[in-house]
Parts: sequence; C-alpha cells; structure tokens
Amino acid sequence: MKMITAIIKPFKLDDVRDALGEVGVQGMTVTEVRGFGRQKGHTELYRGAEYVVDFLPKLKLEIAVPDDRVEAVVDAIAESAVSGRIGDGKIFVQPIEQALRIRTGEQGDEAL
Repeated sequence: MKMITAIIKPFKLDDVRDALGEVGVQGMTVTEVRGFGRQKGHTELYRGAEYVVDFLPKLKLEIAVPDDRVEAVVDAIAESAVSGRIGDGKIFVQPIEQALRIRTGEQGDEAL
C-alpha cells in the first residue's frame, strides 16, 4: 500500500477529482493548505497599497491505494492538475505499513 500526497492549485480540484474517479479512486482527503515553492509568493495591490503574499493557497490531497494502482493514480493527478504555469504542485508517494478500517476491522488492502 502507498499513500499518495499531492499539492495542487485549488481551481484544479474538480478536474483531479473527475480523473481520479475514472481510474477507480473511491475516496480521498482534501485539506486547504498554504505554502510556496520556487515561485516564492508574489506582490499584490489592494486599495492602492502593495503587499507581499508569501504563502499561496493550495490544496493537499491524500489518497491511500494498493501498490498496483499507484502509477495510474499518479498519472491521473499529474495529467489533470497541470496548467503549464509555475506553482502547479508536487506529488509524493510514501509506503503505508498498516491500514485498518475502524468500523469493520478489515486490515491491509481490504481496509482501503
């Protein structure tokens, strides 16, 4: 099992969700986060005053999948989240040692 963590632009959520549905993903966790990468924020103008936005709004997706589905899920996220501009995001894949569905007690891949 793997945990796929993706950081994407907020306006891409619907596209990513649709793409994940097409590859059979049944659930994910979405968290609103703030951060920056190479773009290092930007300057905005509000009511005549300039201010620096250091941390940009992003969405963090967390999806647990069996090992044989990792590549399809990563490809679906990468293809649907791209805008071609800086700040499109990142995808991380980490191993999961154990999973347990609390309601039924199922463990491992069955818990996903």
